[in-house]
Amino acid sequence: MTKYIFITGGVLSGIGKGLVTCSVGKMLEVRGFNVTAVKCDPYIHGEVFVLEDGYEADMDLGTYERFLSGEFSGLNNITSGQVYQEVIRRERKGGYLGRCVQIIPHVTDEIKRRIRLVAGKSKTDIVLVECGGTVGDIEGLPFLEAFRQMRNEEKKGDTLLVHVTLVPVLDAVGEPKTKPTQHSVKELRAISLNPDIIAARVETGRLDPEHRKKIALYCSVEERAVFSSINVPTLYELPLELEGQGMGDVVCEYLGLDSCVPDWTDWYVMVDRYRAPTDVVKIAMCGKYAELADCYVSVNEALRHAAAKSGCRVQIDWIETEVFEEDLRHVKMLEDYDGVLVPGGFGQRGAEGKIIAISYCRTKDKPFLGICYGFQLATIEYARHVVGLEGAASIECVPETPHPVIDLLPEQKEISELGGTMRLGASPVILEEGSLPHRLYGSTRIMEQHRHRWEVNPEYWDRLEKAGAAYPGWSKEKRLKEVPWLPDHYFFLGTQYHPEFKSRPWAPSPPYYGLVKAAYDKKKGKPEPEF
Repeated sequence: MTKYIFITGGVLSGIGKGLVTCSVGKMLEVRGFNVTAVKCDPYIHGEVFVLEDGYEADMDLGTYERFLSGEFSGLNNITSGQVYQEVIRRERKGGYLGRCVQIIPHVTDEIKRRIRLVAGKSKTDIVLVECGGTVGDIEGLPFLEAFRQMRNEEKKGDTLLVHVTLVPVLDAVGEPKTKPTQHSVKELRAISLNPDIIAARVETGRLDPEHRKKIALYCSVEERAVFSSINVPTLYELPLELEGQGMGDVVCEYLGLDSCVPDWTDWYVMVDRYRAPTDVVKIAMCGKYAELADCYVSVNEALRHAAAKSGCRVQIDWIETEVFEEDLRHVKMLEDYDGVLVPGGFGQRGAEGKIIAISYCRTKDKPFLGICYGFQLATIEYARHVVGLEGAASIECVPETPHPVIDLLPEQKEISELGGTMRLGASPVILEEGSLPHRLYGSTRIMEQHRHRWEVNPEYWDRLEKAGAAYPGWSKEKRLKEVPWLPDHYFFLGTQYHPEFKSRPWAPSPPYYGLVKAAYDKKKGKPEPEF
């Protein structure tokens, strides 16, 4: 019988509920249990992370994949949009036989059906079910009601509720304040959900016994079931921190799981790779970020994974490329960086500034990596300044360009609806033997995840390659160019796909590792990178 752990959040968002979810899952995995996770999103639709099957998921699915074993699918992300769409579809087909369709039971039944579907498909011992948002949010109430019903419907002892809250410390007072946690739990109990475990987010270190006892008393939980989710040097240390407080044993006891000795050996080895380095490599991330910071969580983590393997730390500075467009002299700020990354994105804003940054890297032989849109802009830069195609551009940004070096994928030209219609998910990429990407991956055939609708125009392939650009990576049918490379540079690489989605702390993405290692080796004065 599958057991369920429900995770809710209180007080405010952004306190690390997803990391607590992953930590609980990891504590169970190192005890030998099979675990999967579900993110319930009150959004109509939320997207940042692309899964193997092409589903555009909430960013927490990326966090799950970076902590837990196995990969996830679209089934692991349940949104309000999916739920209401299915209920309406069923009603239109007569599935409710003309009855009044309501939030309870029809919407909550659909939420429960989807959660149990994950349990049935994954055949795991435990399903972690995280509810997005904060207790008290109107849009989250159907999900919390579904949790309440499942706790009644499942066998006693087969469900557990972990509530993640904030315990702030005000400078003027200088001590932890538990009142926000008390009010948050009161909100839960008002809808008949009683937490079994409380994970209190505290930025000043573990709660002292007095405050733990206070939370336990007012929130009706055992004192030994109150834990401190504290700041840690690297986020991968949080499972070890909570394990050290005894959380893993309490979870197993409450769920009636066999007592197993956890084996953290491999996790400790991995975490030590993040703790040990002192040298710093500075990477400039050039793009547009003011409103899209969440979109680059996977990129940031991939760089950190790469740095740990390279034996260094990484400092990531975001640079708005519009400053290069306003004054070309500002591009000289890139002199202070060991490497440059231009990530994925869309639209014209900042695009010319990105091209300026790419041109600087190419002419100054600065280690460079371009991802998706960054790869396309690197091709445009090369077409303009090396091949000599004046006005070369992407028709996404300049429809009237005389040289559409970047054009729509053929299958995209008849599509009018943009949502969910890109080339999405894992597709095979063939790498030329002996090329830099082949050396990085150690294989001539890889699977990587895509999210794009534009490509290098086949009409310009010959001119680009005759001018010196190499494209040693292509799609299986050789219809699409996937990887540009400048062989005569220290490190200048691009990918049409998004390798950050498959990067793991114990297995860094090869292109990201290539960038950071090359930047580190060049900083140390090595004549060529040592991969």
